[in-house]
Amino acid sequence: MVISSMCAIRMSTTVPPSSPLHTSHLLRRTTFNRLFAIIYAAGILAVIYLHLLNLRHSPTFISAALLIADVVLAFMWTTTTSFRLYPTHREVFPENLEKLLEKKDFPALDIFICTADPYKEPPMNVVNTALSLMAYDYPPEKISVYVSDDGGSELTLFAFVEAAKFAKIWLPFCRENSIVDRCPEAFFRSNDVTLPDTPKIKAMYEKMKMKVESVVDRGSIDAEYLENEDERRVFDKWDGEFTRHHHPAVIQVLIESEQQKDMKGHHMPNLIYVSREKDSAYPHNFKAGALNTLLRVSAVMTNAPIVLTQDCDMYSNDPKTPQRMLCFYADQSIRRDLGYIQFPQRFHGINSADIYASEYKRLYVINPGGMDGLKGPCYVGSGCFFVRRVFFGGPSSPELPEACQLWPDNVVKRPITNHQVLNLAHEVAGSNYENNSTWGSKMGFRYGSLSEDFFTGLHQHCKGWKSIFFHPRRPAFLGDLPITLFDALNQNRRWCIGLLEVVFSNYNPLTFGSKFMGPLMGLAYSHNAFWPIWSIPIIIYSLVPQLALLNHTPIFPQVTDNWFILYAFLFLGANVQDCLDFMLAQGTFQQWWNDQRMWFIRGLSSYLFGFVEFSIKHLGIASKGFHVTSKVVDNEQSKRYNNGIFEFGVPSPMFMPLATVAIVNLVAFVFGILQILKEGDMGGLFGQWFLSCFGLVNSWPIYEAMLWRTDKGKMPRVVSVISTFIGLTFCTLVLLVPNA
Repeated sequence: MVISSMCAIRMSTTVPPSSPLHTSHLLRRTTFNRLFAIIYAAGILAVIYLHLLNLRHSPTFISAALLIADVVLAFMWTTTTSFRLYPTHREVFPENLEKLLEKKDFPALDIFICTADPYKEPPMNVVNTALSLMAYDYPPEKISVYVSDDGGSELTLFAFVEAAKFAKIWLPFCRENSIVDRCPEAFFRSNDVTLPDTPKIKAMYEKMKMKVESVVDRGSIDAEYLENEDERRVFDKWDGEFTRHHHPAVIQVLIESEQQKDMKGHHMPNLIYVSREKDSAYPHNFKAGALNTLLRVSAVMTNAPIVLTQDCDMYSNDPKTPQRMLCFYADQSIRRDLGYIQFPQRFHGINSADIYASEYKRLYVINPGGMDGLKGPCYVGSGCFFVRRVFFGGPSSPELPEACQLWPDNVVKRPITNHQVLNLAHEVAGSNYENNSTWGSKMGFRYGSLSEDFFTGLHQHCKGWKSIFFHPRRPAFLGDLPITLFDALNQNRRWCIGLLEVVFSNYNPLTFGSKFMGPLMGLAYSHNAFWPIWSIPIIIYSLVPQLALLNHTPIFPQVTDNWFILYAFLFLGANVQDCLDFMLAQGTFQQWWNDQRMWFIRGLSSYLFGFVEFSIKHLGIASKGFHVTSKVVDNEQSKRYNNGIFEFGVPSPMFMPLATVAIVNLVAFVFGILQILKEGDMGGLFGQWFLSCFGLVNSWPIYEAMLWRTDKGKMPRVVSVISTFIGLTFCTLVLLVPNA
């Protein structure tokens, strides 16, 4: 029987003061952050005042554009500052947990893994994630792993049929040898310790991997790979009418903990494959819909009080992560309104310079630590342990589902393979089950945004739940990341569309969020929600000063003017503080430089195109919907990425603004040099020339890709030609316009 309520965690004793489960403290730079915020805010107000004076005396397009850009920058700086006022660091002491809990008292854990496309998300990656989580140092009979296959692929199911067999050998091997890397691929790739059984187990793993990849390559399952009639019956539903977007619910129990044991005679975690019913007549709601289906199916089958959501490519990197999580959940003093614990997303395979800023250090590490001092971090979609109760209303205002079997405190008494349990599980996985219900609006993961994780976390905080951010020294999870610029920008573009859907809904974090969470939390959530508006100041400062330079039109104070010192302070102050934050979060200066370069690149591409696509969608013209980011690795692309070379290759419209701005900045930079050679100084144009120089340095990978690279990752010729023509046309037109 599964323990189904947090109340089931029984404390054997009161926590003595000398044996805390966790501690927290503000970071030492907090006082400096607060003082600097006051000084910097005064500087921002002074610059805006100067803009207003200029606009009053000389109402031009340039003065209006600069005012708009600086107002947006001021707003985004304000949202960033909300993270710097209460930055918090936490420590846990899992050794003290044993004084409170016995193994039999550990709460049950349901783990949700989502995948959608076997060709973009290779099944072996998903298998490795599942095996690493099944191998947790946690009572195996209290773990249930649910794999949601939203593509309904028999290839993915076949991979997990094979994984269930391999798990019988892999799990006891990990526990008996105290292995830390419990993702098979990671263990066999990097482990230097040769254990007696390692060669044999590696051979079994490679055999499984070869079978799965062979099946995926062919797109079908050969009869020779199915060992018996029971396995063949598993795939009976895949007939001629079964398609990705139209198929019945498929729920397959691959391992039942109470009935199956590993090679050493120990219990194994439950392993269940789930593909919700798809019908073209009903909306799919993408990942949030898949998660809500898992929430209901798991409630019927196991109903564990704690739920871990995990991306299919984010494997466990620390088998003791559940114990670290329990250090918070087992604390009675904070448990009443604690909704979830967010671990940061970390990645393996990042090149030393992190050229695409794929680590998103601010999003996943720095900013959540700042929110932790308020009401807690937002949910980022993976590596998050939820109390199941959080999906059914606020801490004191439950929204119970219509079926009592789905209630978070319901105790499941039947085995997961019981006929009635399976029938009910198929029913709640039906495509029309949510009709005329509050699923996605008041219960479960929230619909209405492609960024369902952000939207869900916002609702939970507004209902009164708190969250905790815990960043352990050893990453709890490691995942894959895009290794091409197009994939990185396309992923970011999709996020931007989802964030704008939140901004333009009734749940805008700046208004709705501030009302229910307080102004600082509202600003913190707004920082992410308003990501796309970064494109406004980036576009303005990437083009307007440079084109004005060509026209000999000064728009900044002269170097000898006191106002210029203020501009220099604001520019250097923001960048130096950001760099310090980055490096104190274990980053390097080179990584920070690439992070700010990618901010510049995203502003001209994914932020801009996300804004445009959102606008087009809401005009009813087009909607691209959800796109799975490819996790397939090309060897040549991988080599270029590891060498720190930007990968363009695809003739994407998102590259055209990048190349156009690069051309304009190059022309402005050369023009500034000629001005110095001709007249000995730049007069009042130094600020504009400096910005063109800054843009040129940031655009260096673009010049390389446009001009002298010959590999397949270079800028496509069509993009280079069109962008060069547009950029030179801008410059020519400005040169022909008389000095304003």
